[in-house]
Amino acid sequence: MIVKRAGALETGAFYTLALFFLFLFGFPFVLTFFMSFKSMPEYMAGNFWGLPKTVYFGNFRRVLAANFLVFFRNSVVVSSFAVFLTTLFASLAGYAFAKLKFRLSGLIFTLIIAGMMIPIHTTLIPIYQMNKFLRFTNTFAGLVGPYISFGLPVAIYIITSFFREVPNSLQESAHIDGASSFRIYFSIMLPISAPAISTSSILNFLSYWNEFIVAMTMLNSTNKHTLPLGMRQFYGTENVNIPAVLTAVLVGSLPVIIFYMFAQERVINGLSAGAVKG
Repeated sequence: MIVKRAGALETGAFYTLALFFLFLFGFPFVLTFFMSFKSMPEYMAGNFWGLPKTVYFGNFRRVLAANFLVFFRNSVVVSSFAVFLTTLFASLAGYAFAKLKFRLSGLIFTLIIAGMMIPIHTTLIPIYQMNKFLRFTNTFAGLVGPYISFGLPVAIYIITSFFREVPNSLQESAHIDGASSFRIYFSIMLPISAPAISTSSILNFLSYWNEFIVAMTMLNSTNKHTLPLGMRQFYGTENVNIPAVLTAVLVGSLPVIIFYMFAQERVINGLSAGAVKG
């Protein structure tokens, strides 16, 4: 009886905590959703927390008519290429650090991981000078390169940690069958690393999609701006159309939410499909 009561208390505490976090993280999204259907006069009249008195679609028309699709496309292109290349380089490096023995591997790995402690703002001037020398200023290539360098330390750490948990017997058996290191990487290690790759892809995609300071420094042309830069045009010189800004935030955040939902499912599937038996 005592055990059942303790179990009921633990279950009740768990759901209470879950509801608390659901409200804490879900309320801003719900508020933004309802705010996007309010007009600026209704907002100025003091209806901030309540439901919209009349459904207003003008904010969505204004967002989609203000080069929003161009900014959206630019963010998709930059984030997708950066995530793909970051994941490719990180998986190759992670396989080398975890399964291949070479001199100074520990020192090189430590130096790469130390890159996570370097603030992004301290690198803006050297990165800009490097892009200027390479004539990459105001180009997507000049943005993708820094993004990859910022995302590699985290991705390498996650993927290397995963590869180290994979038994060496898999690699040794493949070597006995005549497989090369690259064949082992592509045919064995890469498929079973889906959980680590999904996790690093989620983190890097969120970071790249929301990045502002590097994009503002490297991009000059309006038609090259990413979504965070494009949202600035909803700010006036004297006032701010809050419902329009929140509508842009809502529409801009939907791809991230959808990507996270699909990637999260991929992580769960990868944990079961990539399970390794010793």
